[in-house]
Amino acid sequence: MKTKWKVTGNFVITIVAVVMLVVIINILTIFGVYIFNTVSHKNTITLKNSPETFVRNFEKYMYDDNGILALSEEGYELLQESGAWMQVLNDYGEEISNINSPSDVPKKYTPFDMVNNYKYEERPYINFMLEKNLSSGHVNVILALPNNNIERVTLNFSLDSVMYQSKIIIIITLIIDAIIALIFGYLFSRKLTKPISEIITNIDILSKGNYNLYTKEKGIYKAVFENINDLSSTLRENENQRKELESMREEWLANITHDIKTPLASIQGYAEIISDKDYEFTRDEMQEYTEIIYSKSKYIRELVDELNLSTRLKNNALSLNKQNTNLVALLRNVVIDILNDSRYENRNIEFNSNIDVIEKEVDVMLLKRALTNLIFNAVVHNNESVEVKVEIKKIDKINISIKDNGNGINTKDLKHIFDRYYRGTNTGEAHKGSGLGMAISKEIINNHGGEIQINSKLGCGTEILITL
Repeated sequence: MKTKWKVTGNFVITIVAVVMLVVIINILTIFGVYIFNTVSHKNTITLKNSPETFVRNFEKYMYDDNGILALSEEGYELLQESGAWMQVLNDYGEEISNINSPSDVPKKYTPFDMVNNYKYEERPYINFMLEKNLSSGHVNVILALPNNNIERVTLNFSLDSVMYQSKIIIIITLIIDAIIALIFGYLFSRKLTKPISEIITNIDILSKGNYNLYTKEKGIYKAVFENINDLSSTLRENENQRKELESMREEWLANITHDIKTPLASIQGYAEIISDKDYEFTRDEMQEYTEIIYSKSKYIRELVDELNLSTRLKNNALSLNKQNTNLVALLRNVVIDILNDSRYENRNIEFNSNIDVIEKEVDVMLLKRALTNLIFNAVVHNNESVEVKVEIKKIDKINISIKDNGNGINTKDLKHIFDRYYRGTNTGEAHKGSGLGMAISKEIINNHGGEIQINSKLGCGTEILITL
Protein backbone atom coordinates (compact mmCIF):
# COMPACT_ATOMS: atom_id res chain seq x y z
CA MET A 1 0.00 0.00 0.00
CA LYS A 2 2.84 2.36 0.89
CA THR A 3 4.54 1.71 -2.46
CA LYS A 4 1.26 2.24 -4.29
CA TRP A 5 0.77 5.69 -2.77
CA LYS A 6 4.42 6.56 -3.33
CA VAL A 7 4.23 5.69 -7.03
CA THR A 8 0.90 7.50 -7.33
CA GLY A 9 2.34 10.53 -5.52
CA ASN A 10 5.37 10.66 -7.82
CA PHE A 11 3.10 10.36 -10.83
CA VAL A 12 0.80 13.14 -9.61
CA ILE A 13 3.75 15.41 -8.75
CA THR A 14 5.24 14.82 -12.20
CA ILE A 15 1.93 15.56 -13.92
CA VAL A 16 1.43 18.73 -11.85
CA ALA A 17 4.99 19.86 -12.58
CA VAL A 18 4.53 19.25 -16.31
CA VAL A 19 1.19 21.07 -16.35
CA MET A 20 2.61 24.05 -14.44
CA LEU A 21 5.66 24.19 -16.71
CA VAL A 22 3.48 23.98 -19.82
CA VAL A 23 1.15 26.70 -18.52
CA ILE A 24 4.06 29.01 -17.69
CA ILE A 25 5.75 28.43 -21.05
CA ASN A 26 2.42 28.89 -22.86
CA ILE A 27 1.80 32.19 -21.08
CA LEU A 28 5.33 33.38 -21.85
CA THR A 29 4.91 32.28 -25.47
CA ILE A 30 1.59 34.12 -25.81
CA PHE A 31 2.95 37.34 -24.35
CA GLY A 32 6.20 37.04 -26.28
CA VAL A 33 4.53 36.53 -29.65
CA TYR A 34 1.91 39.19 -28.97
CA ILE A 35 4.38 41.84 -27.85
CA PHE A 36 6.75 40.98 -30.70
CA ASN A 37 3.98 41.47 -33.27
CA THR A 38 2.58 44.64 -31.73
CA VAL A 39 5.54 46.69 -30.57
CA SER A 40 8.57 45.29 -32.41
CA HIS A 41 8.25 48.01 -35.07
CA LYS A 42 8.59 50.79 -32.50
CA ASN A 43 11.97 52.25 -31.57
CA THR A 44 11.37 52.52 -27.84
CA ILE A 45 13.98 53.88 -25.46
CA THR A 46 13.55 52.99 -21.79
CA LEU A 47 15.32 53.79 -18.54
CA LYS A 48 17.38 51.13 -16.77
CA ASN A 49 14.49 50.89 -14.31
CA SER A 50 10.84 51.29 -15.28
CA PRO A 51 9.31 54.77 -14.65
CA GLU A 52 6.82 53.35 -12.17
CA THR A 53 9.65 51.77 -10.15
CA PHE A 54 11.59 55.02 -10.30
CA VAL A 55 8.63 57.03 -9.03
CA ARG A 56 7.75 54.55 -6.25
CA ASN A 57 11.34 54.39 -5.05
CA PHE A 58 11.65 58.17 -5.19
CA GLU A 59 9.09 58.56 -2.41
CA LYS A 60 11.61 57.41 0.16
CA TYR A 61 13.67 60.56 -0.42
CA MET A 62 10.72 62.80 0.57
CA TYR A 63 10.08 63.67 4.19
CA ASP A 64 7.95 65.98 6.34
CA ASP A 65 9.90 69.02 7.58
CA ASN A 66 7.52 70.75 10.04
CA GLY A 67 4.58 70.52 7.64
CA ILE A 68 6.65 71.27 4.54
CA LEU A 69 7.57 68.59 1.96
CA ALA A 70 11.36 68.38 1.82
CA LEU A 71 13.77 66.33 -0.28
CA SER A 72 16.97 64.64 0.87
CA GLU A 73 20.35 65.28 -0.78
CA GLU A 74 20.19 61.87 -2.47
CA GLY A 75 16.82 62.87 -3.92
CA TYR A 76 18.28 66.14 -5.28
CA GLU A 77 21.16 64.25 -6.89
CA LEU A 78 18.78 61.69 -8.42
CA LEU A 79 16.66 64.49 -9.94
CA GLN A 80 19.80 66.09 -11.38
CA GLU A 81 21.13 62.82 -12.84
CA SER A 82 17.82 61.86 -14.44
CA GLY A 83 17.00 65.37 -15.70
CA ALA A 84 13.70 65.27 -13.82
CA TRP A 85 11.92 67.93 -11.82
CA MET A 86 9.33 68.05 -9.05
CA GLN A 87 6.41 70.34 -8.24
CA VAL A 88 4.37 70.35 -5.00
CA LEU A 89 0.68 71.41 -5.25
CA ASN A 90 -2.05 71.97 -2.73
CA ASP A 91 -5.59 70.56 -3.02
CA TYR A 92 -6.52 73.45 -5.33
CA GLY A 93 -3.79 72.67 -7.83
CA GLU A 94 -1.70 75.68 -6.81
CA GLU A 95 2.07 75.39 -6.58
CA ILE A 96 3.52 75.37 -3.07
CA SER A 97 7.12 74.68 -4.05
CA ASN A 98 9.21 73.16 -6.83
CA ILE A 99 12.62 71.73 -7.53
CA ASN A 100 14.26 72.21 -10.93
CA SER A 101 10.91 72.94 -12.62
CA PRO A 102 11.21 74.80 -15.99
CA SER A 103 10.02 78.41 -16.18
CA ASP A 104 7.21 77.58 -18.61
CA VAL A 105 5.59 75.12 -16.21
CA PRO A 106 2.18 76.37 -14.97
CA LYS A 107 1.91 77.48 -11.35
CA LYS A 108 -1.68 76.27 -11.13
CA TYR A 109 -3.45 73.23 -12.64
CA THR A 110 -7.05 72.37 -13.24
CA PRO A 111 -8.17 68.71 -13.10
CA PHE A 112 -8.31 68.74 -16.92
CA ASP A 113 -4.71 69.95 -17.08
CA MET A 114 -3.64 67.12 -14.82
CA VAL A 115 -5.29 64.46 -17.00
CA ASN A 116 -4.04 66.03 -20.22
CA ASN A 117 -0.44 66.27 -19.02
CA TYR A 118 -0.50 62.63 -17.84
CA LYS A 119 -2.07 61.13 -20.95
CA TYR A 120 -0.43 62.94 -23.86
CA GLU A 121 3.15 63.57 -24.89
CA GLU A 122 3.16 67.03 -26.50
CA ARG A 123 5.44 68.28 -23.76
CA PRO A 124 9.09 67.22 -23.34
CA TYR A 125 8.23 65.61 -19.99
CA ILE A 126 6.00 62.77 -18.85
CA ASN A 127 4.24 63.51 -15.58
CA PHE A 128 3.61 61.09 -12.73
CA MET A 129 1.34 62.00 -9.83
CA LEU A 130 2.04 61.28 -6.17
CA GLU A 131 0.13 61.96 -2.98
CA LYS A 132 1.80 62.82 0.31
CA ASN A 133 0.32 63.38 3.75
CA LEU A 134 2.14 65.95 5.87
CA SER A 135 1.55 67.23 9.38
CA SER A 136 0.14 70.42 7.82
CA GLY A 137 -2.19 68.57 5.47
CA HIS A 138 -2.44 66.76 2.16
CA VAL A 139 -0.30 67.72 -0.88
CA ASN A 140 0.00 66.47 -4.48
CA VAL A 141 3.36 65.96 -6.12
CA ILE A 142 4.12 66.08 -9.86
CA LEU A 143 7.27 64.14 -10.71
CA ALA A 144 8.23 64.83 -14.32
CA LEU A 145 10.68 62.61 -16.21
CA PRO A 146 12.34 63.55 -19.51
CA ASN A 147 10.31 62.46 -22.52
CA ASN A 148 13.36 61.28 -24.45
CA ASN A 149 13.91 58.35 -22.07
CA ILE A 150 10.30 57.23 -21.58
CA GLU A 151 7.48 56.35 -23.90
CA ARG A 152 3.86 55.51 -23.19
CA VAL A 153 2.63 52.98 -25.72
CA THR A 154 -1.02 52.56 -26.70
CA LEU A 155 -1.66 49.16 -28.28
CA ASN A 156 -4.15 48.97 -31.16
CA PHE A 157 -4.99 45.76 -33.00
CA SER A 158 -7.43 44.38 -35.55
CA LEU A 159 -9.37 41.11 -35.56
CA ASP A 160 -7.32 39.80 -38.49
CA SER A 161 -4.15 40.55 -36.56
CA VAL A 162 -5.51 38.71 -33.52
CA MET A 163 -6.42 35.66 -35.64
CA TYR A 164 -2.99 35.60 -37.27
CA GLN A 165 -1.21 35.97 -33.96
CA SER A 166 -3.45 33.29 -32.42
CA LYS A 167 -2.47 30.80 -35.14
CA ILE A 168 1.20 31.51 -34.56
CA ILE A 169 0.76 31.21 -30.79
CA ILE A 170 -1.15 27.90 -31.10
CA ILE A 171 1.42 26.35 -33.45
CA ILE A 172 4.40 27.42 -31.33
CA THR A 173 2.62 26.36 -28.13
CA LEU A 174 1.76 22.92 -29.52
CA ILE A 175 5.34 22.36 -30.67
CA ILE A 176 6.75 23.39 -27.28
CA ASP A 177 4.14 21.31 -25.40
CA ALA A 178 4.92 18.25 -27.53
CA ILE A 179 8.65 18.61 -26.84
CA ILE A 180 7.99 18.98 -23.09
CA ALA A 181 5.65 15.97 -23.09
CA LEU A 182 8.23 13.82 -24.89
CA ILE A 183 11.06 14.83 -22.56
CA PHE A 184 9.07 14.32 -19.35
CA GLY A 185 7.45 11.15 -20.69
CA TYR A 186 10.86 9.67 -21.44
CA LEU A 187 12.31 10.67 -18.06
CA PHE A 188 9.27 9.44 -16.11
CA SER A 189 8.97 6.14 -17.99
CA ARG A 190 12.69 5.52 -17.50
CA LYS A 191 12.30 6.21 -13.78
CA LEU A 192 9.46 3.66 -13.62
CA THR A 193 10.75 0.93 -15.94
CA LYS A 194 14.37 0.76 -14.78
CA PRO A 195 13.55 -0.43 -11.21
CA ILE A 196 10.78 -2.70 -12.57
CA SER A 197 13.35 -4.38 -14.82
CA GLU A 198 15.61 -4.84 -11.79
CA ILE A 199 12.71 -6.29 -9.79
CA ILE A 200 11.94 -8.81 -12.57
CA THR A 201 15.62 -9.81 -12.69
CA ASN A 202 15.68 -10.34 -8.91
CA ILE A 203 12.52 -12.45 -9.01
CA ASP A 204 14.04 -14.55 -11.80
CA ILE A 205 17.16 -15.08 -9.65
CA LEU A 206 15.00 -16.22 -6.71
CA SER A 207 12.97 -18.53 -8.95
CA LYS A 208 16.19 -20.35 -9.86
CA GLY A 209 16.90 -21.15 -6.23
CA ASN A 210 19.59 -18.52 -5.65
CA TYR A 211 18.53 -17.10 -2.30
CA ASN A 212 21.80 -15.30 -1.48
CA LEU A 213 20.35 -12.16 -3.02
CA TYR A 214 20.56 -8.63 -1.71
CA THR A 215 19.52 -5.59 -3.70
CA LYS A 216 19.95 -1.95 -2.77
CA GLU A 217 16.77 -0.50 -1.26
CA LYS A 218 16.24 2.76 -3.13
CA GLY A 219 13.85 4.88 -5.20
CA ILE A 220 10.07 4.87 -5.37
CA TYR A 221 10.10 1.06 -5.18
CA LYS A 222 12.17 1.02 -1.98
CA ALA A 223 9.45 -0.94 -0.15
CA VAL A 224 9.38 -3.53 -2.98
CA PHE A 225 13.15 -4.01 -2.78
CA GLU A 226 12.86 -4.33 1.01
CA ASN A 227 10.25 -7.07 0.52
CA ILE A 228 12.46 -8.84 -2.04
CA ASN A 229 15.35 -8.80 0.42
CA ASP A 230 13.04 -10.09 3.17
CA LEU A 231 11.74 -12.79 0.82
CA SER A 232 15.29 -13.78 -0.10
CA SER A 233 16.22 -14.00 3.57
CA THR A 234 13.07 -16.02 4.38
CA LEU A 235 13.61 -18.42 1.48
CA ARG A 236 17.25 -18.84 2.50
CA GLU A 237 16.22 -19.66 6.07
CA ASN A 238 13.51 -22.03 4.84
CA GLU A 239 15.99 -23.77 2.57
CA ASN A 240 18.42 -24.20 5.46
CA GLN A 241 15.61 -25.50 7.67
CA ARG A 242 14.48 -27.86 4.91
CA LYS A 243 17.99 -29.27 4.58
CA GLU A 244 18.26 -29.59 8.34
CA LEU A 245 14.85 -31.27 8.52
CA GLU A 246 15.80 -33.60 5.70
CA SER A 247 18.95 -34.56 7.55
CA MET A 248 16.94 -35.11 10.75
CA ARG A 249 14.36 -37.17 8.83
CA GLU A 250 17.06 -39.40 7.35
CA GLU A 251 18.61 -39.87 10.78
CA TRP A 252 15.17 -40.57 12.24
CA LEU A 253 14.43 -43.15 9.55
CA ALA A 254 17.71 -44.87 10.34
CA ASN A 255 16.83 -44.88 14.06
CA ILE A 256 13.27 -46.09 13.46
CA THR A 257 14.56 -48.80 11.15
CA HIS A 258 16.93 -49.90 13.89
CA ASP A 259 14.16 -49.69 16.52
CA ILE A 260 11.88 -51.88 14.42
CA LYS A 261 14.59 -54.32 13.34
CA THR A 262 15.63 -55.01 16.95
CA PRO A 263 12.21 -56.22 18.21
CA LEU A 264 11.57 -57.94 14.88
CA ALA A 265 14.80 -59.88 15.30
CA SER A 266 13.66 -60.92 18.80
CA ILE A 267 10.23 -61.93 17.52
CA GLN A 268 11.77 -63.85 14.65
CA GLY A 269 14.30 -65.57 16.94
CA TYR A 270 11.77 -66.69 19.53
CA ALA A 271 9.32 -67.73 16.82
CA GLU A 272 11.99 -69.96 15.30
CA ILE A 273 12.74 -71.46 18.71
CA ILE A 274 9.06 -72.17 19.37
CA SER A 275 8.63 -73.69 15.91
CA ASP A 276 11.53 -76.11 16.48
CA LYS A 277 9.86 -79.53 16.58
CA ASP A 278 12.95 -81.22 18.00
CA TYR A 279 12.71 -79.32 21.25
CA GLU A 280 10.01 -79.71 23.86
CA PHE A 281 9.25 -76.51 25.79
CA THR A 282 7.94 -76.29 29.30
CA ARG A 283 4.85 -74.23 29.99
CA ASP A 284 6.90 -71.54 31.74
CA GLU A 285 9.27 -71.27 28.77
CA MET A 286 6.36 -70.94 26.34
CA GLN A 287 4.84 -68.26 28.58
CA GLU A 288 8.11 -66.35 28.71
CA TYR A 289 8.70 -66.49 24.95
CA THR A 290 5.15 -65.48 24.05
CA GLU A 291 5.29 -62.55 26.48
CA ILE A 292 8.51 -61.36 24.84
CA ILE A 293 6.97 -61.70 21.38
CA TYR A 294 3.86 -59.83 22.54
CA SER A 295 5.92 -57.07 24.15
CA LYS A 296 8.05 -56.56 21.05
CA SER A 297 5.05 -56.62 18.71
CA LYS A 298 3.26 -54.13 20.97
CA TYR A 299 6.28 -51.83 20.77
CA ILE A 300 6.22 -52.02 16.96
CA ARG A 301 2.47 -51.34 16.93
CA GLU A 302 2.95 -48.26 19.11
CA LEU A 303 5.61 -46.96 16.72
CA VAL A 304 3.26 -47.47 13.76
CA ASP A 305 0.39 -45.81 15.66
CA GLU A 306 2.57 -42.77 16.39
CA LEU A 307 3.57 -42.54 12.74
CA ASN A 308 -0.06 -42.75 11.69
CA LEU A 309 -1.21 -40.17 14.26
CA SER A 310 1.62 -37.80 13.40
CA THR A 311 0.78 -37.97 9.69
CA ARG A 312 -2.92 -37.36 10.29
CA LEU A 313 -2.23 -34.42 12.59
CA LYS A 314 0.24 -32.93 10.15
CA ASN A 315 -2.25 -33.16 7.27
CA ASN A 316 -5.22 -31.98 9.38
CA ALA A 317 -6.92 -35.28 8.57
CA LEU A 318 -7.88 -36.03 12.16
CA SER A 319 -11.28 -34.84 13.39
CA LEU A 320 -11.46 -34.15 17.12
CA ASN A 321 -14.09 -35.98 19.15
CA LYS A 322 -14.75 -33.14 21.59
CA GLN A 323 -16.83 -33.42 24.71
CA ASN A 324 -17.29 -31.27 27.78
CA THR A 325 -14.59 -32.37 30.24
CA ASN A 326 -13.32 -31.37 33.66
CA LEU A 327 -9.66 -30.69 32.91
CA VAL A 328 -8.71 -30.75 36.60
CA ALA A 329 -9.91 -34.34 36.90
CA LEU A 330 -8.34 -35.27 33.57
CA LEU A 331 -4.91 -33.94 34.56
CA ARG A 332 -5.15 -35.51 38.03
CA ASN A 333 -5.91 -38.91 36.47
CA VAL A 334 -2.90 -38.58 34.15
CA VAL A 335 -0.64 -38.03 37.16
CA ILE A 336 -2.24 -40.98 39.01
CA ASP A 337 -1.82 -43.29 35.99
CA ILE A 338 1.90 -42.51 35.80
CA LEU A 339 2.39 -43.06 39.53
CA ASN A 340 0.48 -46.35 39.29
CA ASP A 341 3.10 -47.61 36.87
CA SER A 342 5.37 -49.85 38.94
CA ARG A 343 8.43 -48.31 37.29
CA TYR A 344 7.57 -44.79 38.53
CA GLU A 345 5.58 -45.41 41.72
CA ASN A 346 8.32 -43.88 43.86
CA ARG A 347 8.69 -40.73 41.78
CA ASN A 348 7.83 -37.34 43.31
CA ILE A 349 5.00 -35.80 41.27
CA GLU A 350 3.01 -32.98 42.91
CA PHE A 351 -0.38 -31.90 41.57
CA ASN A 352 -2.03 -28.52 42.36
CA SER A 353 -5.13 -26.66 41.21
CA ASN A 354 -6.71 -23.41 42.41
CA ILE A 355 -10.24 -24.77 41.73
CA ASP A 356 -11.83 -28.20 41.50
CA VAL A 357 -13.66 -27.83 38.20
CA ILE A 358 -12.40 -26.30 34.94
CA GLU A 359 -14.61 -27.38 32.09
CA LYS A 360 -13.76 -27.26 28.41
CA GLU A 361 -14.73 -29.16 25.29
CA VAL A 362 -11.75 -31.34 24.33
CA ASP A 363 -10.89 -34.65 22.72
CA VAL A 364 -10.21 -36.57 25.93
CA MET A 365 -8.11 -39.34 24.40
CA LEU A 366 -5.84 -37.02 22.43
CA LEU A 367 -5.38 -34.41 25.16
CA LYS A 368 -4.70 -37.14 27.72
CA ARG A 369 -2.08 -38.58 25.39
CA ALA A 370 -0.38 -35.18 25.00
CA LEU A 371 -0.36 -34.46 28.76
CA THR A 372 0.83 -38.00 29.57
CA ASN A 373 3.71 -37.66 27.13
CA LEU A 374 4.78 -34.27 28.53
CA ILE A 375 4.72 -35.42 32.18
CA PHE A 376 6.25 -38.78 31.27
CA ASN A 377 9.20 -37.00 29.62
CA ALA A 378 9.83 -35.02 32.81
CA VAL A 379 10.00 -38.32 34.72
CA VAL A 380 12.00 -40.58 32.43
CA HIS A 381 14.60 -38.08 31.23
CA ASN A 382 15.74 -37.23 34.77
CA ASN A 383 17.05 -39.22 37.72
CA GLU A 384 14.75 -40.76 40.34
CA SER A 385 15.12 -37.83 42.77
CA VAL A 386 13.58 -35.33 40.35
CA GLU A 387 10.61 -33.31 41.62
CA VAL A 388 7.84 -32.71 39.11
CA LYS A 389 5.14 -30.11 39.80
CA VAL A 390 1.96 -30.21 37.74
CA GLU A 391 -0.43 -27.27 38.13
CA ILE A 392 -3.64 -26.15 36.45
CA LYS A 393 -5.42 -22.85 37.04
CA LYS A 394 -7.83 -20.53 35.32
CA ILE A 395 -7.70 -16.75 35.33
CA ASP A 396 -8.57 -15.36 31.91
CA LYS A 397 -7.46 -18.54 30.17
CA ILE A 398 -6.70 -22.09 31.24
CA ASN A 399 -3.02 -22.44 32.16
CA ILE A 400 -1.27 -25.78 32.69
CA SER A 401 2.29 -25.90 34.00
CA ILE A 402 4.60 -28.95 34.10
CA LYS A 403 7.81 -28.05 35.91
CA ASP A 404 10.77 -30.13 37.07
CA ASN A 405 14.11 -29.45 38.76
CA GLY A 406 15.97 -32.00 36.70
CA ASN A 407 18.80 -31.96 34.18
CA GLY A 408 17.39 -29.30 31.89
CA ILE A 409 17.79 -29.18 28.11
CA ASN A 410 20.73 -27.73 26.21
CA THR A 411 20.18 -24.90 23.74
CA LYS A 412 20.64 -27.07 20.66
CA ASP A 413 18.03 -29.63 21.74
CA LEU A 414 15.65 -26.93 23.01
CA LYS A 415 15.57 -25.34 19.57
CA HIS A 416 14.30 -28.57 18.00
CA ILE A 417 12.30 -29.97 20.91
CA PHE A 418 8.96 -29.82 19.03
CA ASP A 419 10.39 -30.77 15.62
CA ARG A 420 9.39 -34.04 14.00
CA TYR A 421 11.95 -36.80 13.84
CA TYR A 422 14.17 -35.15 16.48
CA ARG A 423 15.67 -37.14 19.33
CA GLY A 424 17.39 -35.25 22.10
CA THR A 425 20.83 -36.04 23.35
CA ASN A 426 19.36 -37.09 26.74
CA THR A 427 17.43 -39.99 25.17
CA GLY A 428 18.87 -43.20 26.56
CA GLU A 429 18.41 -46.78 25.50
CA ALA A 430 15.91 -47.45 28.28
CA HIS A 431 13.37 -44.95 26.99
CA LYS A 432 14.06 -44.54 23.32
CA GLY A 433 11.01 -43.25 21.43
CA SER A 434 10.01 -42.52 17.89
CA GLY A 435 11.11 -38.88 18.00
CA LEU A 436 7.51 -37.82 17.36
CA GLY A 437 6.15 -37.58 20.90
CA MET A 438 6.79 -33.89 21.56
CA ALA A 439 5.74 -32.91 18.03
CA ILE A 440 2.49 -34.88 18.43
CA SER A 441 1.83 -33.24 21.82
CA LYS A 442 2.32 -29.78 20.35
CA GLU A 443 0.02 -30.50 17.40
CA ILE A 444 -2.70 -31.85 19.72
CA ILE A 445 -2.51 -28.69 21.84
CA ASN A 446 -2.58 -26.49 18.73
CA ASN A 447 -5.57 -28.39 17.30
CA HIS A 448 -7.42 -27.53 20.50
CA GLY A 449 -6.74 -23.84 19.87
CA GLY A 450 -4.02 -23.72 22.50
CA GLU A 451 -0.38 -22.74 22.70
CA ILE A 452 2.61 -24.52 24.20
CA GLN A 453 6.03 -23.20 25.07
CA ILE A 454 9.04 -24.57 26.90
CA ASN A 455 11.65 -22.87 29.06
CA SER A 456 14.75 -24.72 30.16
CA LYS A 457 18.32 -24.24 31.23
CA LEU A 458 20.92 -26.95 31.46
CA GLY A 459 21.26 -28.07 35.08
CA CYS A 460 18.30 -25.95 36.26
CA GLY A 461 15.27 -27.93 35.16
CA THR A 462 12.51 -27.44 32.61
CA GLU A 463 9.06 -25.83 32.57
CA ILE A 464 6.35 -26.46 29.98
CA LEU A 465 3.50 -23.93 29.79
CA ILE A 466 0.22 -24.76 28.06
CA THR A 467 -2.47 -22.13 27.42
CA LEU A 468 -5.99 -23.13 26.38
